[in-house]
Amino acid sequence: MTIRLGENQYGKAETHMVRVTKSGPFGSVHEIKDVNVSIALVGDFAGSHLTGDNSNIVPTDTQKNTIYAFAKDEPMGEIEQFALRLARHFAHDFPAVQRARVSIEEHPWGRIEVEGKAHPHSFIRAGSEKRLVTVTCTRERAWVVSGVSDLYLLKSTGSEFAGFPRDQYTTLPETHDRVLATAVLARWRYSTEELDWADAFAGTRRQLIEAFASKHSLALQQTLYAMGEAALQARPEIAEIRLSMENKHHYLVDLSPFGLGNENEVFYASDRPNGLIEGTVTRDDAPAAAAW
Repeated sequence: MTIRLGENQYGKAETHMVRVTKSGPFGSVHEIKDVNVSIALVGDFAGSHLTGDNSNIVPTDTQKNTIYAFAKDEPMGEIEQFALRLARHFAHDFPAVQRARVSIEEHPWGRIEVEGKAHPHSFIRAGSEKRLVTVTCTRERAWVVSGVSDLYLLKSTGSEFAGFPRDQYTTLPETHDRVLATAVLARWRYSTEELDWADAFAGTRRQLIEAFASKHSLALQQTLYAMGEAALQARPEIAEIRLSMENKHHYLVDLSPFGLGNENEVFYASDRPNGLIEGTVTRDDAPAAAAW
């Protein structure tokens, strides 16, 4: 029997950084970027595993310090730009590194309003939604995957679920008018490395949300496809999009014991279990990419 080292990678995970950018008179107007940055390197690291030879190992502490230094050295820009800078640095500047992957979660903050005016340096967290990017970089090229997580959407009508098979374990009634609520994780791969990243993200997010709202849904699967299709039709720079959507079930409450009717007005919002619908919508001519 032969024992050998298989695939391996390492890096610094979950570096939580807040970058304050100052402008205006005496630096009184602030912008903030609140990000979690994770780095994973693939390369010639067998020596460290097998003999303890660390001559090819870029310390994870160095990776953390590079994140901080790059955030200060130049304007961060959009998280896609920042991830590309970091990934290219590790893939190009260290001979033992064959592939660098940088993943960033951004927590959005909005300005607090005081007497109807946006405060120059006070902020409020804008919910649970996070903006995502993962950049995978080799010496030859890079792949940019952007996305959004914890995007909660709900429509109180315009959704059905019927025509499904039934057996002795089926208790779910068919419905032609239900609440459709979901938590969306969407990730889309671009076919280019040069874009107006802010516009591309905002436009894609808007297409997903508008498709959810406007599509009369016969199943969450149908809604998922409609959302992906809308994004691809509107954004030619996207090669493919992957969607994972929790079905946050809302059950009609039986109010008849109290002598009350319930015309789709009062629901029990179930915490768990949830349905989980996942799928990929892609172009026929989408270029191949490294693993997401």
